[in-house]
Amino acid sequence: MKLNIIKFLKNNKVVRNYKKISLVIVCIASLSMFSQKVKEAKADKSYDKFAYVDAIKTYERIVAKGYKSQDLLQKLGNAYYFKADLVKAAKWYGELFTFSQNIEPEYYYRYAQSLKEVNDYSKADDMMAKFKELKGTDLRAKLAINQKDYLARIKKNSGRYKVENAGINSKYSDFGSAFLNNKIVFASARDTGSFSNRRHSWTGEGFTNLYKADIIAEGTLTKAEKFSSDINSKVNESSPVFTKDGKTVYFTRNNFINGKLGKDTEKTTLLKLYKATLEGEKWTNIKEMPFNSNNYSVAHPALSADESTLYFASDMPGTLGQSDLYKIAINLDGSFGAPTNLGNKINTEGRETFPMVTSDGELYFASDGHPGLGGLDIFVSKMDKEGNFGEVINVGEPVNSSYDDFAFLINDKTRYGYFTSNRLGGKGGDDIYKLKETQKLITKCEQNLSGLVTDKETGLPLADAKVALLDADFKTLKEVMSDKDGKFDFGLKECKTVFYIKVEKQEFIPSQTKAITIMEDESSYVEIPLEKPSQIIKKGDDLMKKFNITLIHFDLGKYNIRPDAEVELAKILDVLEQYPQMEIDIRSHTDSRQSAEKNRILSQNRASSTMEWLIKKGISQNRLTAKGYGESQLLNKCSDGVKCTEEEHQANRRSEFIVTKI
Repeated sequence: MKLNIIKFLKNNKVVRNYKKISLVIVCIASLSMFSQKVKEAKADKSYDKFAYVDAIKTYERIVAKGYKSQDLLQKLGNAYYFKADLVKAAKWYGELFTFSQNIEPEYYYRYAQSLKEVNDYSKADDMMAKFKELKGTDLRAKLAINQKDYLARIKKNSGRYKVENAGINSKYSDFGSAFLNNKIVFASARDTGSFSNRRHSWTGEGFTNLYKADIIAEGTLTKAEKFSSDINSKVNESSPVFTKDGKTVYFTRNNFINGKLGKDTEKTTLLKLYKATLEGEKWTNIKEMPFNSNNYSVAHPALSADESTLYFASDMPGTLGQSDLYKIAINLDGSFGAPTNLGNKINTEGRETFPMVTSDGELYFASDGHPGLGGLDIFVSKMDKEGNFGEVINVGEPVNSSYDDFAFLINDKTRYGYFTSNRLGGKGGDDIYKLKETQKLITKCEQNLSGLVTDKETGLPLADAKVALLDADFKTLKEVMSDKDGKFDFGLKECKTVFYIKVEKQEFIPSQTKAITIMEDESSYVEIPLEKPSQIIKKGDDLMKKFNITLIHFDLGKYNIRPDAEVELAKILDVLEQYPQMEIDIRSHTDSRQSAEKNRILSQNRASSTMEWLIKKGISQNRLTAKGYGESQLLNKCSDGVKCTEEEHQANRRSEFIVTKI
């Protein structure tokens, strides 16, 4: 949200947006004109205090007069970036990259994020590629490179939600929500609650309080009003979560309790988690969590379904990035365990924030470190029984956009819920949107496996061909017929799985093709040409030559059947199945290297293992004979003592499948 930016200590001065925890490196500006130095120094003072509204005005007036520096452009871009106005951040970062090429790696990342907000994904990808070159160990860079197809992945899970404005938004920022019986409780900057109408100098908006709204038909919200004066204070409150009985609340607030404002060693007020209990109509016993600190922030609580675990965002020691997600056990006596970082499956060097956990063990959270559409996107990861996280998946459009999208909340039963976004078309800085899930998330990689059967000679499609899908063990999984256009379709199949496609049609030589579904970004499509026999099969024909079968390869000095050899043997198997009276003699040959006796034994073993493979696949043994000829029937000059190329030796290492009866 754009309402409270909090500074953290982390080697450098670090800035945290109350909604999004972000990094700012504070530099000292230098301009040639003394008068501009004075103005910029004044703006820098506002910048260092995170009063970005005032800093931006001054910086832009200086630039308008023709005065620029790398430091000034960085700060101007940062000021908009940390206000979550990424459209203007993209403009000024663009000016920065035009002005100088000697730029720190983090600016490539920020510029990439900002470019996504203006839908320039191509240039954003270029910036991320450069970021990877400069900072290859960064998890954000690794994820970007490993998921180059991230837009296709996002598209795959898009369109699963119906989204509309929740109906309770103001012209100020409204964000985050939690269920409380038949209401939601959310944060808003719409009213400071004082006669002076206090505005935050960092953002130009008021401080936030908690509000409540009734949930009526199909998740529609109405009657927004302040939540409780027991909890709301003169500083910021936001992101509550309630126990199922509605009698306990955990919420985020500035470091403020019992009328006292706490500060870190640099006199800055950070964020803490608080707990309160309901007694009658009054929220009492407000106290901060024992794992809070004056020197780092803890925010945005979420409860597990059994209420035994509390999740939250923080930049406490051990944080991987600008903010990480943590969990902590809630003991039966009300005490707490030790905070545990959720690890680099979830957390990156960027911002991970606003966790939410469903009864199905789905962890929803916002991040700008995982590949997304721009700004913060909402992601989900399914936990197993041991609490290990599965693949992190972008929930897709229209919930996610090129703007900031966060604070996901959903009812497990009705599948109605809410999220927050600062996208165009809203009423205020951030708005709450209503959502309805219409389709479950696709967590397993599947893609469509289809293809086309053609006549190899003419290129024309072949209708009514029998097309069978086989698994890696040649077990038939599904059979279909090619349509009038020669097309066939096996539907969705699991990615990275080896299948074989067997095609048969009268008057054509049967074909067996290996197809591997490889990537998630597009369908797997296989074109299979069929050949007509050049002549009728007769006694003495070599099936290898007759059906253009690739050589059966063996590893050097070995005779076990390799996986690639199985593909070719499957073609011989298919011919034998199509011609049930056919008998063949399997003949194996070697080159002249090694002794004649060793080669004879090796070739016999290879011929025998080939015959055994066919028998295991159902061919009767009385239809097969096998003999190894060693080096006795060389096809060229490469006998003992003759120098030959590897290709010439390879010509002698061959198998033959000679028809002895038809």
